[in-house]
Parts: sequence; C-alpha cells; structure tokens
Amino acid sequence: MDYTTLGASGISVSRFALGTMTFGREASEQDSFAQLDRFTELGGNLVDVADVYAGGESERIVGRWLARQAPGGRDQIVLATKGRFPMGAGPNDVGLSRKHLASALNASLERLGVETIDLYQVHAYDPYTPLPETMAFLGDAVAAGKIHYAGLSNFTGWQIQRAVDVAEFRGGARPVSIQPQYNLLAREIEWEVVPAALANGLGILPWSPLGGGWLTGKYSDPQAPRGATRLGDDAALKARASGGRGDPARVAAIIDAVREVAADRSASMAQVALAWVRSRPGVTSVILGARTIDHLNDNLGAVDLVLTDAEMKRLTTVSDPVAGAYPYGETGIEQHTRRLGGGR
Repeated sequence: MDYTTLGASGISVSRFALGTMTFGREASEQDSFAQLDRFTELGGNLVDVADVYAGGESERIVGRWLARQAPGGRDQIVLATKGRFPMGAGPNDVGLSRKHLASALNASLERLGVETIDLYQVHAYDPYTPLPETMAFLGDAVAAGKIHYAGLSNFTGWQIQRAVDVAEFRGGARPVSIQPQYNLLAREIEWEVVPAALANGLGILPWSPLGGGWLTGKYSDPQAPRGATRLGDDAALKARASGGRGDPARVAAIIDAVREVAADRSASMAQVALAWVRSRPGVTSVILGARTIDHLNDNLGAVDLVLTDAEMKRLTTVSDPVAGAYPYGETGIEQHTRRLGGGR
C-alpha cells in the first residue's frame, strides 16, 4: 500500500481508504471485522465512517473493532467520521450549527470509544448555518483535543473557498480534505471542486468510485442498483448514477471501455475504475465500500494496478462529461486562459 499526506497536512494516509457504510446494514459485525482486518493487514490505515451510517451502528462496530486491537493499534489508524445529517427528530438534531455539531461529535466519540477523531468532516453544506459558526466550532474542537483535523464533504467549489477563507481570516480549523462523489460516470467536480481543492491544498477523498456498482459490470441498462448503495432507491439518484449527464450511450461506452481495458490487463472492471480515480489530479485516497470480504479483496487488487498513459487517455476521453461551451467548455476555456507569447 502506498501512502501520501492528507492535503496540506502532515498526516500520512493510505492511497485507498476503507468506507464503512455497509457495516451494520449489509455487512454483519463479523464480516465488518474481517474487512477491517484485511484492509489493515495490507497496510491500509484510513477508515472512514459517518454518524448516520446504519443509525450509528457503523461507528459502534468500528469502535468495538478498535477496542480489540493490540496496545498501540489505535494509533496506527487514521480515523475519520462525519456529522451533519439527522440523528434525531428534533429541529436541532441536524445541520452544522455549533449546538448540533457539539452533540454529534460527542456522540461519535462515545460510539467509537476514542478520545480523539483524526479527521472530522462536515457531511454536507448547511444553508442555514453561517460558515463562521461552523468553522469556529471545528477550531474549538481541535483546541479541545477532540479532533486533529477538519474536513469537508459534498461541498461545491465556492463553498470550499468560502470555508477556507473563513478559517484563515476569521478563525477556525482550516480544512485539509474534501470528500465528493467522483468516478468515471460522475466527473463534473473537475469543473470547480477539483480546482478549488488544488488551489487550497485540500486532499480529495472520492466516494462512490465505482458509480454505485455500474463500473463493476454488475448492472446493465435498464437495470439499476438495488439495496443500500450510496445512491439508495431514489429514482432520480439512480438516473444520475447510471446516466452521468443523462446519456445512456455515454454510460454504455464507458462501461465497454472499462471492460476492454480490464480484459487486456487481466484485471477486474472494478480494479480498472479504481485505478483511474486514484490517478486523477488531487486525489489523495479512494474510499472503498464493499459489502463482502470478496468484494474488498477484489477492490484491493487495484493497489498494484497502474494504468498506462494510453489506457488513462482512453478512459478519460470516453468519459468526458462534455461541458457546454460556457463557462466550462471551449468558449469558457478561451476566456480564462492566455498565450504567454501574446495574441489569441
């Protein structure tokens, strides 16, 4: 397993992370422990949780696994969790307010059975809470020793920039990471989120790198993911997962290209899709979300898979989301670039 630093921080994380959304839902505690054991056995150290996963059970499972480790074992894990979404029915049981985040963080610490969370991520933007309030809370949590680093998840480009600016100029914990959806089917973050992350030194932690299962070859049009995928059962989300920009021909072309590259490399489609994401600019660690140990073992086969320049170009070209002419397409590019030698 290779390692890199998490954004502009000094903490080292594995290039693949273990996501735990299936823990307590589709993976039993025994199977979850097996995944954690296998992941760490191969050198993985970044474990990503969230308070809402299985209503808190995912955090409890990870906490019980941590309690079983040998002395010093906890220190080898970079433990990440998130807060923002409802964990109760009350009006203050949701959001990024100081009140809710204080309760959410304390509850996560208790479920995980730890004194400090290495990376505490706000799970999504909250339009009702001023960012200075949120960033100040995260800074206070760092000062109190409850978290080591702060991260963002599901923020747009301007929201990332605003969070960084607030932390730098009005006080708070400067975020070190952003966790967005990113895969061959969903690449629109390259227009604003990736540039904002690169400009501000945030490590990118892609979730759903296999497009809700579509990039593994397990689904074919008109089928759609079932069960507790990242995208759930909502029809609109399924359409986004399977259609990217709503073009079935594009989805089919991407899946065919992944299948052909996989056959040429004697690899699985999942391994090819994961290797592509890992090689994209700004990507720090790709979050794997497996239901079974067999799925995890197959995903971990991507650790040693390095795609050639020709393979990367083929996959990148076929999956181009094709932005409109302005502001992200040809006209927009002409507007925000220039020739150093002058002229048009």
